[in-house]
Amino acid sequence: MPEPIRVRGSVVVPDAELVWRFSRSSGPGGQHVNTSDTQVELRYDLAASDALPPVWKERALERLAHRLVDGAVLVVRASEHRSQWRNREVAAARLASLLGEATAPPPKARRATKPTRGMIERRLETKRHRSQLKQGRGRLRPE
Repeated sequence: MPEPIRVRGSVVVPDAELVWRFSRSSGPGGQHVNTSDTQVELRYDLAASDALPPVWKERALERLAHRLVDGAVLVVRASEHRSQWRNREVAAARLASLLGEATAPPPKARRATKPTRGMIERRLETKRHRSQLKQGRGRLRPE
């Protein structure tokens, strides 16, 4: 792969830590599909990696726990394209995206705020208006 897999910022996954496997892909391709290994499987041992800072690695292991094989290896497959090269690019992009999301810092905690007096009054006025509107829909009683 000419482009290194960039996680976030200057953190890059070295090619030595990636394991590529190729197999025959299903789908369109005619005679070509029977002879070429276009499906790509990219494996990355997240637990044994030295590329990520320890805090990021811990965060990624926790967030990607449901996707990890044997609790350590992240597997990404790509077989959309008829070209092995394009599938390699797609798999690398997916891995970079997954690692980028998994290592992102947690969002800021929401601070609870008190509703303004005007907002409370507008809400109550709307409720009163809606109540009157619905009361006006009642059956007419004969007198």
